[in-house]
Amino acid sequence: MFQTLLKKRDFYAGGLMTLLGAAITLNSTTYSTGTLMHMGPGMFPFILGIVLTFIVVLILGTALVTPLSDDEAILPKNREWVGWGCILAGPILFIIFGEFFGMVAGTFACVFVSALGDRTATLKSSLVLAAGVTFFGVLLFSYVLQLPFPMFRWGHS
Repeated sequence: MFQTLLKKRDFYAGGLMTLLGAAITLNSTTYSTGTLMHMGPGMFPFILGIVLTFIVVLILGTALVTPLSDDEAILPKNREWVGWGCILAGPILFIIFGEFFGMVAGTFACVFVSALGDRTATLKSSLVLAAGVTFFGVLLFSYVLQLPFPMFRWGHS
């Protein structure tokens, strides 16, 4: 039974999420959790870690109960390296462009490059998506939430 469990994707997903949930929960104890009436900065990460660990138990439970199927593989047969690269490059570009050019350029670069990771995406659809998300993102984060992140910047500050 343990040999078949080692071949299941859900087992590895559950293991990774267990580590993440445990790290979040342990890190939250370094902050004051407070009480439910007066929550401290550690309360939300603590509850998030507990909920994540509960979800992991459900995922690992499905891995134990379901039989091993023929298409069960850790990595897919057709690896989409370009898509994976684009999706991983998006947040990196947000950090770089956001630091040197501001929120507008960072958001646009992140969404545009990440959208190109979809095999059905075209250059035009990626541009339209990036422009729309940038517009609403700037509207939300700059004007509604008033985050102290400059919309435009030139160079490192």
